[in-house]
Amino acid sequence: MRPLPNPIGLGISFLVLAGIFLVVQKLSPGQRGQPFFRRGFGLDVLYWFFTPLVTGLISRLAIVLTAVPLILILGLSWKTFQSHGYHGFGPLSRQPLWLQGIQIFLLGDLIGYWMHRLFHGRSLWPFHAVHHCSTEVDWLSSVRLHPLNEAVTRSIEVIPLFLTGYNPATLAAYVPLITLYAIFLHANVNWSFGPLRYVIASPVFHRWHHSKEPEAIDKNFAGFVALWDVLFGTFYVPKAKVPTNFGVSDPIPESLWGQLAHPFRKRAPENT
Repeated sequence: MRPLPNPIGLGISFLVLAGIFLVVQKLSPGQRGQPFFRRGFGLDVLYWFFTPLVTGLISRLAIVLTAVPLILILGLSWKTFQSHGYHGFGPLSRQPLWLQGIQIFLLGDLIGYWMHRLFHGRSLWPFHAVHHCSTEVDWLSSVRLHPLNEAVTRSIEVIPLFLTGYNPATLAAYVPLITLYAIFLHANVNWSFGPLRYVIASPVFHRWHHSKEPEAIDKNFAGFVALWDVLFGTFYVPKAKVPTNFGVSDPIPESLWGQLAHPFRKRAPENT
């Protein structure tokens, strides 16, 4: 596994990306009039450090704790994974790295699509609602993630790819690439990719996913391949409208600790 990022590196990357998106969102705004230092900006700066440092560590522990029992159940040799110069195992690992990379990206994105849909279900929604509670969405909103949401999703994405023998070099590249793309998807820009909107997820595509408009609820789950939403009937990118009215109906605290505790709070039973 790659080492966890350090606070200095995170601070530098924040300043670089903030400068880039300050210009890009000004030139091609998705929602005009939204300030750069919008509501929740300070909270999301905290998440910028909390998510990779704390949530990232929790996710790695979850992957290890899930992978070890599966390795034993499947009867795989632990030495296979500990050996020096480990490059995967089985026929999948003998493919060219570029082909493995394509397969991992597509399979991981398909798994991520269904995990995303699962977290929109009633039982897991309180964890995922933390990510959706931003009322003004931009690139920095991408890091507002509940640790259990991220740990469960990453474990179920990565472990099947790991246990099928893919080269870990390609696996190690998958998560940071999809993370960078997620930051881009949340940007407050009006890019929809034209006819490619049905194939590749765009910022407009994902910002509709965050909209509270009734027609946009439970739409656009893909992290990269928008074609999954087309195939499974969850695609929604109208040509004549832009996504607005972001957030959730759940009363969610506006502090980091309050949002981390939110899913565990006892809720009043729904009226029947």
